[in-house]
Amino acid sequence: MSFIVRNYQESDLEPVVHLWEVTPGMASVFSIAECIVALRAGAPAVVAVHQDLVVGAAVANVSGSRAWIMRIAVEPTHRGEGVPSTLLNHLEEQLANEGVSTISYLLAQEEQMSDGLSRSGYVRSAPAAYWEKREALTPGEATTLNALGGRVLTRDLWGRLAGMHEEKDIIDKRVVMPLSNPERASAHGVEPPHAIVLFGPPGTGKTTFARAMASRLSWPFVEIFPSRLAAEPGELAQVLHDTFAMIDDLEKVLVFIDEVEEIASAREGVGKSPVHGVTNELLKIIPAFRQRDTRLLVCATNSVRSLDQAFLRPGRFDYVIPIGPPDAAARAAIWQSFVAQSSRPDVDIEALGEMSENFTPADIEFAARSAAQASFEREMSGGSTGPVGASTEDYLRAIAQTRRTVSDDDIERFKEDIAQFGRL
Repeated sequence: MSFIVRNYQESDLEPVVHLWEVTPGMASVFSIAECIVALRAGAPAVVAVHQDLVVGAAVANVSGSRAWIMRIAVEPTHRGEGVPSTLLNHLEEQLANEGVSTISYLLAQEEQMSDGLSRSGYVRSAPAAYWEKREALTPGEATTLNALGGRVLTRDLWGRLAGMHEEKDIIDKRVVMPLSNPERASAHGVEPPHAIVLFGPPGTGKTTFARAMASRLSWPFVEIFPSRLAAEPGELAQVLHDTFAMIDDLEKVLVFIDEVEEIASAREGVGKSPVHGVTNELLKIIPAFRQRDTRLLVCATNSVRSLDQAFLRPGRFDYVIPIGPPDAAARAAIWQSFVAQSSRPDVDIEALGEMSENFTPADIEFAARSAAQASFEREMSGGSTGPVGASTEDYLRAIAQTRRTVSDDDIERFKEDIAQFGRL
């Protein structure tokens, strides 16, 4: 992707207006003057930027719980790069988190944008080319979600998950598909999951998977941080209870608890420790949470063996899924996703994959950023005479200088944990 999308700024007005003027193929029933008034009034808007130039823009007008997409425009030379859908994703995220429940788009005439709207979940209202989309949140739910620190995420996170094809396949088939198609699942006797555990060494992408699941389901994402709960006034068990009581007001939601071992560690002895109390509370919360088919609890841990065994049993969690370091094919795909951001076509992806064995996705990202930074600094210092972007040698040097997150001992323990705790 050769562009980035960000929120509209006042300094963008002139290039955005110019963009609207030169894109007659994406006309709007709203005039340019009306769109300018909306922008100056602070209407939700996003722009796509390539090399500091605005190459795409989208603006909406909000009225109560409904929003109208007023205009989407893309610079002609950037057609076919996915700019409209990316603009829509980011604009929809803004609107959903403001409590908008219906997003509408009225096309001036039939054009290729119609296909994109249909793929993005919009439903045409005949006989006019009037396109409407129902968002997940009511205004009241938006208020609750904001209080919980949750978000409606953009809908492209699953597609942006590079590599990890085996883990993606398992999660897609076991978790996402039954939740997305409950009637078809029921016809086959499949009950959609309500709670899962992701386990594996740190940095392997458990949080990224949780966010991608919420994105793929188009459900609000709420992350619960055990350390933050402990900082709230009152006993930890009561704070946890109150948090889930608020979550209960959301019709659809994916709740993510990272480092769940902090509040669900193995209980030992008979003493009334604070850890026992919060673990007991969580064990009581999960059955009630499971009563609704449009909610999913995802817990992640780096140390599955430290969790209380009552917490892990099948009646509470449907699947216990290992998320480990990427294999060779996955590493190559992840490297490709970072290398593709530069303009160097000669990078040896296979060599990068071989030299980064047992690197986590986070390790690969760090090494890729280090190589890109080295290339950038070399150019800025006047020492670059070749193609723009990091070379294979830059990447290999960065790999050699990156300290692996996961040790060989961690890998062995992870294999043992898969055999003892994995449940797919």
